[in-house]
Amino acid sequence: MAKPRAVVTAAAPSTSYASAFLPPPASPCDGDLLRSLHRLARDLSAADAPAPFLRAAFASVSRRARLLAAAFDDLLLCAAGEGGLPRSASLCLREVLLVLQRFKAVVADCAARSRTLLLLQSDETDAELRDLHHDLATLLDLLPVVELGLADDVMDLLALASRQCRRCASAAEPEPALKATVLSLIEEIEREIVPERERLEEILEEVGINDPASCSDEIESLEREIGDRASERWTAAMIALVGLLRYAKCVLFSATPRPSDSKADVDVEDDGESPAPPPDLRCPISLDLMRDPVVAASGQTYDRESIDRWFSSGKSTCPKTGQVLANLELVPNKSLKNLISKWCRENGVAMEVCEASKSEQAQAVAANKAALEVARMTASFLVKKLSVSFSPDAANRVVHEIRLLSKSGSDNRAFVGEAGAVPMLVPLLYSEDAGLQLNAVTALLNLSILEANKKRIMHADGAVEAVTHIMSSGTTWRAKENAAAAVLSLASVHTYRRRLGRNPSVVEKLVHLVRTGPTSTKKDALAALLSLAGERENVGKLVEAGVAEAALSAISDEETAAAVLAALAKRGGAEAIVSIDGAVARLVAEMRRGTEWARESATAALVLLCRRLGARAVTQVMGVAGVEWAIWELMGTGTDRARRKAASLGRICRRWAAASAADGERGAECPASSVVPPAMMAS
Repeated sequence: MAKPRAVVTAAAPSTSYASAFLPPPASPCDGDLLRSLHRLARDLSAADAPAPFLRAAFASVSRRARLLAAAFDDLLLCAAGEGGLPRSASLCLREVLLVLQRFKAVVADCAARSRTLLLLQSDETDAELRDLHHDLATLLDLLPVVELGLADDVMDLLALASRQCRRCASAAEPEPALKATVLSLIEEIEREIVPERERLEEILEEVGINDPASCSDEIESLEREIGDRASERWTAAMIALVGLLRYAKCVLFSATPRPSDSKADVDVEDDGESPAPPPDLRCPISLDLMRDPVVAASGQTYDRESIDRWFSSGKSTCPKTGQVLANLELVPNKSLKNLISKWCRENGVAMEVCEASKSEQAQAVAANKAALEVARMTASFLVKKLSVSFSPDAANRVVHEIRLLSKSGSDNRAFVGEAGAVPMLVPLLYSEDAGLQLNAVTALLNLSILEANKKRIMHADGAVEAVTHIMSSGTTWRAKENAAAAVLSLASVHTYRRRLGRNPSVVEKLVHLVRTGPTSTKKDALAALLSLAGERENVGKLVEAGVAEAALSAISDEETAAAVLAALAKRGGAEAIVSIDGAVARLVAEMRRGTEWARESATAALVLLCRRLGARAVTQVMGVAGVEWAIWELMGTGTDRARRKAASLGRICRRWAAASAADGERGAECPASSVVPPAMMAS
């Protein structure tokens, strides 16, 4: 066996062999360790319980932390005076630091969770705190207080903290009665028992939800946790609680809409635009606010819809850096999504949930009987209350809740529609109250997503006329925009598309929005016109109303404009488009500089114009400088459909050029301008 090697220094050459077994001098980091311990203990002593039912547990942690903070304060003085800590004490205190950090992590985690999820997970939180108390008590017992030379009162503080930790660790509390009451309430709702108002108010008071703002915040937090799959075990109960809180918000609080709900409409009215998102929150492809940010293999973040469209077009490179991607996997960027959600809340911008998340949540709600029943109760209560709301302020509160309820889930929309909300919302579209009018038209838009509600709206007396009134005389641009979106939603049904297209007032107001509205309003109005242009018998009326001119005026701002022109050209509007001065040149320009969809649509429109009108259109196309380069470039970089259309346009132009050259050789008997080469008409 090898002998231990003695530590020999030049300053002490006569050091004995036994001195080799003495502990080394204290680390110079002991001071930092003690300061960290003191700071952590002080922070824990000031921690507030995030919910009333956690006050006892957090008060216990706070009391232990205050005792430790006082002891660590004295330890700092001892370490400074004696030149450091014994090695055994230093090692033990480092373990104490880890335990206190775990305490702080539990406190921070509780503060970030919704109150109702904390209640559902209260037994798990209690168990974790008991384990931490046990670990802390063990470490305090192992701490060599005698070697540290602490004063008697400080040793008493540490001993008291240890005893209290052991007492807390051994006291296994039963499941809280409040949690059992909430779960019992959910079971009653599943049996279609309407909760008593007084009982519901008492339960929410114990949870810490006692006003409209806290109720709304709790709903938002729960929905976010459901989307993030914060607790698979309690997902069903969380979904039911979202519905219960919406019901409670209507029955108990009857809140006015929060300021953030109408802020964006005030901004739109004043400035003509919604608040511009910061560059870091915009997708590098679409330049729009990201709704579902994901990270590609290059490390760049994009909106899922935009990057999916990029990949589906056959590309495997990073749009921003140009590098070839090792794989096409996309990872959700949750931290950025939280920042986007925060910005949207602060600026009153609607934050749309990605379609995949919406679908998953809708399926979960549909399978949750308690959530369905409470949604039915809420819809019935709101519609009945709206029928007896005679002041604009009272009606606005109710309609705002109907708007929120119908925002997600086909079941919610069905319950609201079945309860008879549509006929009551229609007269409110004429309200002079900006908030009430906006909430009413938005609620109608949300309801129209469901097929059955489309029928209810189209058959309601004066509904189409009321929507048209908002498009022309709405109090805010946001209301006008949502009215145009409602037309788009209704036009998705074939018979309703014909009926709306035959209504000159509807078309006229949509054209007016395209010409005068801000960007977001133009976008919805053009989308509605595109849907109406899908019906051949509507095209004549659209052309008469000036849709082609309006689309051309917006072609450089909105990609949908090129699609509208292509739809018109396909179904009888080619003559009207070519007759507009500069129309062909603007389509060629869009083919070169527009978005992928705009380039594709502009090329399709040019192909249709050439096929429908022959030499008259082709002559204009060939007269645009650089058109050959634009066609060649699109054939190399466009989407699959854009490449096909560009190839077709190139063939048409080449055949026309060849036929024109042949005609020129034959002489002046047959001027080229009056000839339509037969080959040009081939596909």
